[in-house]
Amino acid sequence: MKKILFICLGNICRSPMAEYLFRDLAEKRGLNVRTASAGTSGWHDGEFMHCGTADILDGLGIDSRGFTSRKVRDSDLQEYDYLLVMDDNNLRDMEKRFGRHPEKLFKITDLLPPSAADHVPDPWYTGNFTATRELLQQCCEALAERICHEQVSRKK
Repeated sequence: MKKILFICLGNICRSPMAEYLFRDLAEKRGLNVRTASAGTSGWHDGEFMHCGTADILDGLGIDSRGFTSRKVRDSDLQEYDYLLVMDDNNLRDMEKRFGRHPEKLFKITDLLPPSAADHVPDPWYTGNFTATRELLQQCCEALAERICHEQVSRKK
């Protein structure tokens, strides 16, 4: 089972959206994964996700009940196979905390072709939750392909 932690600043917009989008995609594809999300700041610990994120997920028929925001923990580096951050600031914060681990700690947009996107814009600031969802769906598809490829490679 692959364990994936999605990370953004506050853990109420981008990372929970990625967590639930990927969880839904993985279930549909039959991938054996466990997903979670966290924030670098802890500003929203214990809160539900932003209503804009919840609305996007609800519109896709993805149940988001039970979500609670949390801050990244020291144990996360060892517990998860991938720690996927949303932007350069998140990456710097996590590398400062954990050191460089490019095989498991990287920007989610690194899964896309080089010119596609260099970060996931934060809809807390942009107000555009739909654009964030569209980009995260592309990233989640690429992550699913990577995991499928890894599972096939291990079976050989």
